[in-house]
Amino acid sequence: MRLDVPTLFMMTVAVTFTVGVLFLLSWSQTRRERALAIWGVAHLIGAVASLMLALRGQIPDSLSIGLANALMIGAYGLIWSGVRAFERRPPHLRWAVAGGAAWLAACLVPAFYDAIGPRIVFASTVAGYYCASGAVTIWRGRQEALVSRYPAVVLLTTYAALYWMRIPLTLTLPIPASIGSESPWFAILCFSGTLFSVAIAFVFMALTKERAEREQRLAAETDPLTGIANRRALVARAEKHLAAAPAALLLFDLDHFKAVNDRYGHAIGDAVLAAFCQIAAPLLPAGAVFGRMGGEEFACLLPRLDEGDAALAAERVRAAVALFGHPDFPDLRMRVSIGAAAESQIGGSLDYLLRQADDALYRAKNAGRDQVVIGPRRGVRDRAVAG
Repeated sequence: MRLDVPTLFMMTVAVTFTVGVLFLLSWSQTRRERALAIWGVAHLIGAVASLMLALRGQIPDSLSIGLANALMIGAYGLIWSGVRAFERRPPHLRWAVAGGAAWLAACLVPAFYDAIGPRIVFASTVAGYYCASGAVTIWRGRQEALVSRYPAVVLLTTYAALYWMRIPLTLTLPIPASIGSESPWFAILCFSGTLFSVAIAFVFMALTKERAEREQRLAAETDPLTGIANRRALVARAEKHLAAAPAALLLFDLDHFKAVNDRYGHAIGDAVLAAFCQIAAPLLPAGAVFGRMGGEEFACLLPRLDEGDAALAAERVRAAVALFGHPDFPDLRMRVSIGAAAESQIGGSLDYLLRQADDALYRAKNAGRDQVVIGPRRGVRDRAVAG
């Protein structure tokens, strides 16, 4: 089957232009995602470059060879720059356009401009580098769990490999003195360019959508004052852990917190709550599920820990909180009472643990506050529990 190259080129131009417009429309609705704007501009530039390549022989070679390839290389550079912006890194726009600028400078050298082989090697090297760098950048951000991240890595890596494959082929196989629009290479270029535009649009749009959904989900699960899990998220995560392994539960209640609010005001009270979380979170064991139950009460599920280990973790937090001080309010003190309970069976009840820990917390309050109590019938563990 013979493909009509001019038609393919015009299709590539239309598809690439449409993708660029869609990126810009998406950016207009989500202005804080600057990557969408950069990707949109990249595709519009790519559409212009494709149009110039389609007019090879009808417009001066300085445009269809020199400027067109510079724009195409620059478009790949902007795609890489957009990937950096998406990953919350500096976009390095100067480096994004450096490849196209280097191409234009090389075209000023007659020996380079008149030889197809060096031109193919140069363009393939730079375009492949931008694609590969984009793949590496996305891979490095994999701690942000986005499903479309891996297809994006595969797509950019594949395209980089296709570009770099042209280099040994150019160096080992004979190539014609000139390549016109009737060459099968043009058909391959058009077809692959169209596929890339559609695929990259689908994957990048999916990435931005998944990030937006993830941020909304995290916002719905996060206590806005302290930045830790809210009650709903805490309960959901705790029940998930309890279904898989035994666990211990700690309940924290800041002592005399109402007096802090009454004396210093709610702004300072809020700062005290945030300070407690900043002190406690780093001291809790890895894998702990820490969240705010409401008011000045917090909870922490400790998967696979028994009451003894939970008591040691609670005492570390209690001792660190007791050292809290504020330079502007020397009389301000923070103390915390802690109730602990443990469930030794897999599939234990969170409600049961909460009742047990709440009973222990109640007795800690009645016994004078600022101490750790384990279980409903174990008695009060004072400050010597860590020793």
